[in-house]
Amino acid sequence: MEFINPIEKILKKHKVIILDGALATELENRGYDINDSLWSAKILAEKPEVIKQVHYDYFKAGADVAITSSYQATIEGFVKKGFSSSEAKDLIKRSVELAVAARNEFFEELENKEDRPYPLVAASVGPYGAYLADGSEYRGDYKISEDELMEFHRERMKILIEAGADILACETIPNLTEAKAIAKLLSEFQGTYAWISFSCKNGLEISDGTLISQCAEELKAYPNVAAIGINCTAPKYVSELITEIKNVTDKPIVVYPNSGEEYDAQHKEWNGHSDVQCYGSSAKLWYKCGASLIGGCCRTTPEHIKEIAKWAREL
Repeated sequence: MEFINPIEKILKKHKVIILDGALATELENRGYDINDSLWSAKILAEKPEVIKQVHYDYFKAGADVAITSSYQATIEGFVKKGFSSSEAKDLIKRSVELAVAARNEFFEELENKEDRPYPLVAASVGPYGAYLADGSEYRGDYKISEDELMEFHRERMKILIEAGADILACETIPNLTEAKAIAKLLSEFQGTYAWISFSCKNGLEISDGTLISQCAEELKAYPNVAAIGINCTAPKYVSELITEIKNVTDKPIVVYPNSGEEYDAQHKEWNGHSDVQCYGSSAKLWYKCGASLIGGCCRTTPEHIKEIAKWAREL
């Protein structure tokens, strides 16, 4: 049986795949409290219809991909909060079902289907550090082996795939050990593709100090890694990071940085301002540098995605 790489399929007809923007901070914008170790996964249990609406709004803004609310949704994390293992699995599955329902509803209502690819649902697989909820997804300093990381990710990945995700979004990965653990795990799930995107601290290095070029070099050997890139990173570093990746691999490059605002971890608040038009212009530059999957991470909104769609649909 031949399996189709969903990213490759879209890029044969379209020059850019537009990703969605932030989910968690968009929920905050809409008045929902996610100050919790479960983060946006908390809303999966409390107000799932709100998550579906956010997905729908991003599709309407121009997104070709919805990234699910499973970033911080792990069986271990839900059980710590008092859910049973069975309930935890159902909630992880729900994250995909909500995005699929939003996608189906949007595409059914869409009048001009010729200009857009059939949207994808990308199941978010956050790093081990996200489960720890101690900020280590931006440091990558957790002392755990590749085999232990494979064990940690295996069951959640299985649930997300079986729930109907089109692709996995293995995102905000802070170290190469975890990226390789995920890349190896993909071979256990026949026909499953993923992108792997790293959190980066400058224009050359991912969060733990490993060169992004080394990460891209090592991941290019894995056929089920459909794209390599960057997310949850300051926009000012993205162009240089794209160049570093492009120098060592032919795989598609995925980028979805933060809005440009800076997070104050001590006070748990965002500072600064994001200009959506400036973000849209920066995104066009990232495309020219070599990125072909482009969207937004923390603090980006449907308005940011609209700005990307304005020029990306004209290519």
